Amino acid sequence: MIVIAHLSDVHLDGDRRAADRTRAVMEYLDGLPHDLDAVLVSGDIADHGEDAEYEEAAKLLRSRHPLVVCPGNHDERAAFRRGLLGEETGSVLPVDQVLRGDGFVLAVCDSSVPGAHHGFLEEATLARLDGVLTDTPRDTPVLVAFHHPPAELHTPYVDEIRQFGEERLAALVERHPHLTAFLCGHAHTAAATTFAGRPLLVAPGVASTLRLPWEGQSGPSEHVHLDEPPSVAFHVLGDDGRLTTHYRVVVDRR
Repeated sequence: MIVIAHLSDVHLDGDRRAADRTRAVMEYLDGLPHDLDAVLVSGDIADHGEDAEYEEAAKLLRSRHPLVVCPGNHDERAAFRRGLLGEETGSVLPVDQVLRGDGFVLAVCDSSVPGAHHGFLEEATLARLDGVLTDTPRDTPVLVAFHHPPAELHTPYVDEIRQFGEERLAALVERHPHLTAFLCGHAHTAAATTFAGRPLLVAPGVASTLRLPWEGQSGPSEHVHLDEPPSVAFHVLGDDGRLTTHYRVVVDRR
């Protein structure tokens, strides 16, 4: 059994509220009685893409479990590389990463578009992903992660800035049957749907929870619940290859 914890959208901004919520989730994961195979943080690490926010993230996003973090639309690639990857290149190329675990591969793709809020996978990213899938044996499941969902979630505020150009990703899926699922964030809501015949699993937000269109709000700009506690997803790959996702609310009990 493979267990991957998945959190997203911590939006660290120097304020105590975001830091406390992030700390509560990371302490909860580190306090689990069993080892996790991976912890994925799927974007919007910093709220403004500033160096100080990544310095804070480097202190908070630590785990005894294998950890991988990808950028979102609020992140800035060069600052992300400096603060979280220890790279001083100043590169604004996509931050694509691969975590090879025991019996699985987690391919993390950068769907951010510098200066914009919508998502798009650059051709270089798709080529790297294609290479990872080609080089991975067909009996090894590959989970693909990024920030922006490549499909509508029936949440207008998010759907306007989802991942576009998704037909290119769908075409890639057809060539690789061991691509097991897509994992993303961005929507600040726990959600599950499909894309290109695979599960598309959305992590809840740590910083806030999206108000769904049929939930009440006092004004057109009130998109989120700020009083809901942070949550985390657990993706479980069974020995039979079946994928199950559990969602857990995390309460800071300090």
